[in-house]
Amino acid sequence: MQNNMMISHLLKAAVALCVAILVMLSACSSDSEDEVEPGCDLANVTYSETIVPIMETHCNTCHSGASPSAGIVTAEYEGLREVALDGRLVGSVNHDPEYSAMPQGQPQLDECPREQIAAWVDDGAQDN
Repeated sequence: MQNNMMISHLLKAAVALCVAILVMLSACSSDSEDEVEPGCDLANVTYSETIVPIMETHCNTCHSGASPSAGIVTAEYEGLREVALDGRLVGSVNHDPEYSAMPQGQPQLDECPREQIAAWVDDGAQDN
């Protein structure tokens, strides 16, 4: 009888631990695309002030000059606009399986620049 009580208490403790772990894990994930890391400005995304610096830091080394990688030019508005509007820019920076992960051979960009790129594209990839 005492063994059954001990087993019952251990099972209850194990269940409580599993519930606590699930609650903590769900707090770490985001199911909403509306949730963005704090301090990430998505309301004022412009090509010149937001997108150009991201491209300069992460993309233009390979995607500029006389022989840009894959023929994609991210250092100029028209070249970037083309891959933005056809879905390649967002797909690549998000490492979506049907696109070439960019930056190539490097970790995915942080959430904020990826969200800013997506916001710019969703707004029509304007030259602003």
